[in-house]
Amino acid sequence: MATAAVISSYNRVEPGSNQLTPAKYPEASAISSVDAKAVATNWVESFNEALSGQDPSAVKQLFLQSSCWRDQLGLSWDYHSLYGPEKIVFFLKSASKGSRIVSIKVDSSNATRRPSVAAVDFKGQVNGIASFLTIETDVGKGRGLVRLLQDTQDGNKWKAFTLFTAMHELKGHEEAVGGNRPHGVDHGGHPGRKNWQERRIATENYEGDLEPVVLILGAGQGGLTIAARLHQLRIPSLIIDKNRRVGDNWRNRYHQLVLHDPVWYDHLPYVPFPSHWPIFTPKDKLAEWFESYACLLELNVWNSTTLSDAKWDDEKREWTVTIIRNKGNGEEETRVLHPRHVIQATGHSGEMRMPSIKGMDDFKGDRLCHSSQFRGAETIPEGRTKRAIVVGCCNSGHDIAQDFYEHGYDVTIVQRSSTYVMSSKNGLDVLLGGLYEEGGPETEDADLMFLSIPNAMLKRMHQDATAEISRRDETLLKGLEQAGFKLDDGPDDSGFFMKYFQRGGGYYIDVGCSQLIIDGKINIKQGQEIEEVKPNGLLFADGEMLEAEEIIFATGYENMRGTARKIFGDELAERVKDVWGFDHEGELRTMWRRTGHPGFWFFGGNLALCRYYSRMLALQIKAMEEGIMKYEDP
Repeated sequence: MATAAVISSYNRVEPGSNQLTPAKYPEASAISSVDAKAVATNWVESFNEALSGQDPSAVKQLFLQSSCWRDQLGLSWDYHSLYGPEKIVFFLKSASKGSRIVSIKVDSSNATRRPSVAAVDFKGQVNGIASFLTIETDVGKGRGLVRLLQDTQDGNKWKAFTLFTAMHELKGHEEAVGGNRPHGVDHGGHPGRKNWQERRIATENYEGDLEPVVLILGAGQGGLTIAARLHQLRIPSLIIDKNRRVGDNWRNRYHQLVLHDPVWYDHLPYVPFPSHWPIFTPKDKLAEWFESYACLLELNVWNSTTLSDAKWDDEKREWTVTIIRNKGNGEEETRVLHPRHVIQATGHSGEMRMPSIKGMDDFKGDRLCHSSQFRGAETIPEGRTKRAIVVGCCNSGHDIAQDFYEHGYDVTIVQRSSTYVMSSKNGLDVLLGGLYEEGGPETEDADLMFLSIPNAMLKRMHQDATAEISRRDETLLKGLEQAGFKLDDGPDDSGFFMKYFQRGGGYYIDVGCSQLIIDGKINIKQGQEIEEVKPNGLLFADGEMLEAEEIIFATGYENMRGTARKIFGDELAERVKDVWGFDHEGELRTMWRRTGHPGFWFFGGNLALCRYYSRMLALQIKAMEEGIMKYEDP
């Protein structure tokens, strides 16, 4: 009988998702002299002519065989990556309205956007022309980016290697920013009128007959950014969070936590971090920023609030939710609300993944908990020693182990499989350099450049990027291997980002702990499962016993669908689709898009993803509220 193939942990995907196959580059080419603007303009004119003539075969002639058209809400009310001219033509022919994109234009509004010679690969060996675009659809406007290469199989004609289109606003329903900003006052005589503060309190508390259209669960970066986008689209929303203050989801985490992403990558919508902000943000500083952000953006947040009941009416297309709000001073308020949308923004993942191991209840040490419950290492009195074991080998596991070491503990990390490691400096320089850095492009331009790369092509680029990071980190990585630490290069050798997108973990961005491992200051227990928790430590499958007073399980989190089941029950959980991992087109599943249950949305990700996709989700909700889109529309 045949046995199932064993999948290495670094190639593991979320259940039901697809293993993304890296794209292939066209033949390498060099460009000596070319008028980039003329080439881009000619291609755009041909593209518009094909669209206006509703001639899919003419569209087909404008794309390379290895091309991809990635679209977000422009062609349909979903996200698509269409690989190859045949799939592009099939999509256009099968769409009831054909192409919803009416026209595109070359965007030359700044130096970054105007057409220029650029490489489409990481090594700079495949060269073409890149141009930002503005787009117009039947209901909105947006932006895009095209990368053109010469087709060596067709007389060196310029054709699209990648086309990215994304709707950013609905016609007649633009954001209340810039020239659309509110007036702030209604001049004239209005007896009994309320001032801004009085109106703000009434809105925040949903006094009288006021009700939110959207209820958001969670006041982290996901909840705050989607609420900010909805507010600028004039969609009333309410965030509820069980924590006492906005920012507590970061404030209450382990003592030494600092973001591993740099400031240029982490800006929030509308209010970027100021120029004096540190490159890497400490968790308490970020918590204070979140609290200020909610205030500045006039977001309606009820803290110390829980959802006690939620029922969806398929016929009315609305929720009936019961909310219990602790208003302080012992006062508790129960409110019944009827939002038309509920957004679960309770974190990138779901509930903590805490293993069930024989003997856990018998542990007699000082602390055994999940990393999400760990607040920091204790100061050990002089003359005493303490031992700690950290089970798990990603960012949190390393940070916690380093915290233990710095407080004088004898600490061991348990690494059961393998981990992708890159140094913070080399990794971020290679992956984010030229996009998110001091003096780099405007954040929205950088986002467009990054998101315009289809994920299969991004995976191919990151195979080369990962090799370059490993070359720069050679001494570090050799030292880790000699210390008994098992390394991998991510799925198909594509490194950090693909591990993040594919499974949400399995990596460490080194900020100092790796050298402690190399120097023997932090011990490694590698490749062995835990057999039993003993009263004084852990017994492993190989028979070794490690004693410890503290055991921390940095074992990650469950899928967000599990959290939805816990909050909303089995009926909803069975209707929604699984979250994260790639679908058959190479787009991330279910997140920031329709879930399968009307009126229910998942929202999560790091600060950068929340910044970008908050706009895309808010547009979908706004379109539904204005009758422009139905939930069932393709």
